[in-house]
Amino acid sequence: MIIAIDGPAASGKGTLGKRLAAHYGLRHLDTGLIYRGVAKAVLDAGHAPDDRARAIAAAEGLDLTRYDEPSLKTQAVDEAAAVVSAIPEVRAAVLAFQHNFGRTRPGAVLDGRDIGTVIFPDAEVKLFVTATPQVRAGRRVAELQARGVKVNPAEVLADIQRRDERDTTRGISPLKLAPDAHLLDTTHLDIDAAFRAAIDIVEAVRAGRKRG
Repeated sequence: MIIAIDGPAASGKGTLGKRLAAHYGLRHLDTGLIYRGVAKAVLDAGHAPDDRARAIAAAEGLDLTRYDEPSLKTQAVDEAAAVVSAIPEVRAAVLAFQHNFGRTRPGAVLDGRDIGTVIFPDAEVKLFVTATPQVRAGRRVAELQARGVKVNPAEVLADIQRRDERDTTRGISPLKLAPDAHLLDTTHLDIDAAFRAAIDIVEAVRAGRKRG
Protein backbone atom coordinates (compact mmCIF):
# COMPACT_ATOMS: atom_id res chain seq x y z
CA MET A 1 0.00 0.00 0.00
CA ILE A 2 1.14 3.51 -0.81
CA ILE A 3 -0.27 6.45 1.13
CA ALA A 4 0.44 9.84 -0.42
CA ILE A 5 0.27 12.88 1.85
CA ASP A 6 0.52 16.38 0.42
CA GLY A 7 0.14 19.75 2.04
CA PRO A 8 1.73 23.13 2.74
CA ALA A 9 4.55 23.82 5.17
CA ALA A 10 3.92 23.08 8.87
CA SER A 11 0.55 21.46 8.19
CA GLY A 12 1.55 18.42 10.26
CA LYS A 13 1.86 16.04 7.32
CA GLY A 14 5.33 14.81 8.36
CA THR A 15 4.31 13.82 11.88
CA LEU A 16 1.13 12.31 10.53
CA GLY A 17 3.10 10.38 7.92
CA LYS A 18 5.39 8.86 10.51
CA ARG A 19 2.48 7.76 12.69
CA LEU A 20 0.54 6.27 9.77
CA ALA A 21 3.63 4.38 8.63
CA ALA A 22 4.16 2.94 12.10
CA HIS A 23 0.47 2.01 12.39
CA TYR A 24 0.35 0.14 9.10
CA GLY A 25 3.87 -1.30 9.17
CA LEU A 26 5.01 0.73 6.18
CA ARG A 27 8.17 2.70 5.47
CA HIS A 28 8.10 6.48 5.68
CA LEU A 29 9.74 9.11 3.52
CA ASP A 30 9.64 12.84 4.06
CA THR A 31 10.30 13.78 0.44
CA GLY A 32 11.16 17.34 1.40
CA LEU A 33 14.30 16.00 3.04
CA ILE A 34 15.48 14.69 -0.33
CA TYR A 35 15.62 18.15 -1.83
CA ARG A 36 17.15 19.48 1.37
CA GLY A 37 19.78 16.75 1.11
CA VAL A 38 20.59 17.82 -2.43
CA ALA A 39 20.74 21.45 -1.34
CA LYS A 40 23.00 20.70 1.61
CA ALA A 41 25.38 18.67 -0.55
CA VAL A 42 25.64 21.60 -2.96
CA LEU A 43 26.12 24.17 -0.20
CA ASP A 44 28.65 22.02 1.70
CA ALA A 45 30.72 21.78 -1.47
CA GLY A 46 30.80 25.57 -1.66
CA HIS A 47 28.49 25.99 -4.64
CA ALA A 48 25.37 28.06 -5.23
CA PRO A 49 22.05 26.20 -5.23
CA ASP A 50 21.28 27.49 -8.74
CA ASP A 51 24.45 25.83 -10.09
CA ARG A 52 22.56 23.42 -12.33
CA ALA A 53 25.37 20.95 -12.99
CA ARG A 54 26.37 20.69 -9.32
CA ALA A 55 22.77 20.28 -8.20
CA ILE A 56 22.12 17.51 -10.74
CA ALA A 57 25.28 15.67 -9.68
CA ALA A 58 24.29 15.97 -6.03
CA ALA A 59 20.82 14.60 -6.76
CA GLU A 60 22.11 11.64 -8.72
CA GLY A 61 24.63 10.71 -6.03
CA LEU A 62 22.59 11.62 -2.97
CA ASP A 63 22.99 9.61 0.22
CA LEU A 64 20.54 10.85 2.85
CA THR A 65 22.22 8.78 5.56
CA ARG A 66 25.05 11.31 5.54
CA TYR A 67 22.88 13.90 7.25
CA ASP A 68 20.83 14.10 10.42
CA GLU A 69 17.40 15.70 10.15
CA PRO A 70 18.15 18.90 12.14
CA SER A 71 21.04 19.75 9.80
CA LEU A 72 18.65 19.53 6.86
CA LYS A 73 16.11 21.87 8.41
CA THR A 74 18.12 25.07 8.73
CA GLN A 75 16.84 28.22 7.06
CA ALA A 76 19.72 28.29 4.57
CA VAL A 77 19.17 24.70 3.48
CA ASP A 78 15.42 25.23 3.28
CA GLU A 79 15.84 28.23 0.97
CA ALA A 80 18.38 26.40 -1.17
CA ALA A 81 16.08 23.38 -1.43
CA ALA A 82 13.41 25.55 -3.04
CA VAL A 83 15.94 26.53 -5.71
CA VAL A 84 17.30 23.05 -6.52
CA SER A 85 13.80 21.54 -6.54
CA ALA A 86 12.89 23.74 -9.52
CA ILE A 87 15.61 22.15 -11.71
CA PRO A 88 13.97 19.52 -13.97
CA GLU A 89 16.94 17.14 -13.96
CA VAL A 90 17.09 17.24 -10.16
CA ARG A 91 13.40 16.46 -10.02
CA ALA A 92 13.92 13.52 -12.40
CA ALA A 93 16.62 12.02 -10.16
CA VAL A 94 14.50 12.55 -7.07
CA LEU A 95 11.48 11.06 -8.84
CA ALA A 96 13.40 7.84 -9.52
CA PHE A 97 14.47 7.70 -5.86
CA GLN A 98 10.90 8.14 -4.65
CA HIS A 99 9.47 5.57 -7.06
CA ASN A 100 11.98 2.99 -5.90
CA PHE A 101 11.26 3.76 -2.25
CA GLY A 102 7.48 3.60 -2.58
CA ARG A 103 7.38 0.44 -4.66
CA THR A 104 9.64 -1.54 -2.36
CA ARG A 105 7.59 -3.96 -0.27
CA PRO A 106 5.59 -3.66 1.91
CA GLY A 107 4.84 -0.16 0.65
CA ALA A 108 5.27 3.30 2.08
CA VAL A 109 3.85 6.55 3.32
CA LEU A 110 5.35 9.50 1.48
CA ASP A 111 4.70 13.13 2.34
CA GLY A 112 5.52 16.20 0.33
CA ARG A 113 4.03 18.70 -2.11
CA ASP A 114 3.27 16.62 -5.22
CA ILE A 115 3.07 13.01 -4.10
CA GLY A 116 -0.56 12.41 -5.05
CA THR A 117 -0.47 14.52 -8.20
CA VAL A 118 2.92 13.68 -9.74
CA ILE A 119 4.96 11.09 -7.85
CA PHE A 120 2.26 8.50 -7.16
CA PRO A 121 -0.96 9.54 -8.93
CA ASP A 122 -2.06 5.90 -8.53
CA ALA A 123 -1.51 5.79 -4.75
CA GLU A 124 -4.12 3.73 -2.93
CA VAL A 125 -4.83 6.56 -0.49
CA LYS A 126 -4.25 10.28 -0.95
CA LEU A 127 -4.47 12.84 1.82
CA PHE A 128 -4.16 16.60 1.52
CA VAL A 129 -3.33 17.95 4.96
CA THR A 130 -3.70 21.65 5.61
CA ALA A 131 -4.43 24.32 8.23
CA THR A 132 -4.66 28.10 8.28
CA PRO A 133 -1.35 29.98 7.83
CA GLN A 134 -1.68 31.41 11.34
CA VAL A 135 -2.04 27.99 12.94
CA ARG A 136 0.80 26.55 10.89
CA ALA A 137 3.05 29.46 11.81
CA GLY A 138 2.25 28.90 15.49
CA ARG A 139 3.23 25.27 15.18
CA ARG A 140 6.49 26.16 13.48
CA VAL A 141 7.30 28.73 16.19
CA ALA A 142 6.67 26.12 18.90
CA GLU A 143 8.85 23.60 17.06
CA LEU A 144 11.74 26.03 16.71
CA GLN A 145 11.48 27.27 20.29
CA ALA A 146 11.53 23.67 21.52
CA ARG A 147 14.89 23.32 19.76
CA GLY A 148 16.15 26.45 21.50
CA VAL A 149 15.89 28.68 18.43
CA LYS A 150 14.86 32.29 18.98
CA VAL A 151 12.21 33.30 16.45
CA ASN A 152 10.00 36.23 15.58
CA PRO A 153 6.42 34.91 15.17
CA ALA A 154 5.56 37.61 12.61
CA GLU A 155 8.55 36.66 10.49
CA VAL A 156 7.64 32.96 10.69
CA LEU A 157 4.10 33.73 9.49
CA ALA A 158 5.43 35.85 6.65
CA ASP A 159 7.77 33.03 5.64
CA ILE A 160 4.89 30.51 5.69
CA GLN A 161 2.84 32.79 3.46
CA ARG A 162 5.76 33.27 1.03
CA ARG A 163 6.26 29.53 0.84
CA ASP A 164 2.56 28.97 0.19
CA GLU A 165 2.68 31.45 -2.67
CA ARG A 166 5.84 29.88 -4.09
CA ASP A 167 4.62 26.30 -3.77
CA THR A 168 1.20 26.88 -5.30
CA THR A 169 2.34 29.05 -8.22
CA ARG A 170 5.58 27.37 -9.29
CA GLY A 171 5.61 26.16 -12.88
CA ILE A 172 6.81 22.64 -12.07
CA SER A 173 4.63 20.36 -9.93
CA PRO A 174 2.77 23.06 -7.98
CA LEU A 175 1.14 22.19 -4.68
CA LYS A 176 -2.51 21.41 -5.33
CA LEU A 177 -5.30 19.12 -4.23
CA ALA A 178 -5.49 15.98 -6.36
CA PRO A 179 -9.04 15.31 -7.62
CA ASP A 180 -9.22 12.05 -5.67
CA ALA A 181 -7.43 13.24 -2.54
CA HIS A 182 -9.17 13.47 0.83
CA LEU A 183 -8.88 16.90 2.43
CA LEU A 184 -7.86 16.86 6.10
CA ASP A 185 -7.96 20.30 7.70
CA THR A 186 -6.04 20.17 10.98
CA THR A 187 -6.66 23.79 11.99
CA HIS A 188 -8.69 22.74 15.02
CA LEU A 189 -7.12 19.30 15.53
CA ASP A 190 -4.17 18.25 17.65
CA ILE A 191 -1.95 15.48 16.30
CA ASP A 192 -3.89 12.71 18.01
CA ALA A 193 -7.20 13.88 16.57
CA ALA A 194 -5.61 14.36 13.14
CA PHE A 195 -4.17 10.85 13.31
CA ARG A 196 -7.57 9.36 14.16
CA ALA A 197 -9.16 11.28 11.30
CA ALA A 198 -6.48 10.04 8.90
CA ILE A 199 -6.97 6.44 10.03
CA ASP A 200 -10.71 6.81 9.40
CA ILE A 201 -10.01 8.01 5.87
CA VAL A 202 -7.56 5.21 5.10
CA GLU A 203 -9.90 2.54 6.46
CA ALA A 204 -12.86 3.97 4.53
CA VAL A 205 -10.85 3.88 1.30
CA ARG A 206 -9.67 0.33 1.95
CA ALA A 207 -13.21 -0.80 2.75
CA GLY A 208 -14.46 0.79 -0.45
CA ARG A 209 -11.82 -1.00 -2.50
CA LYS A 210 -12.77 -4.34 -0.91
CA ARG A 211 -16.45 -3.77 -1.73
CA GLY A 212 -15.50 -2.84 -5.29
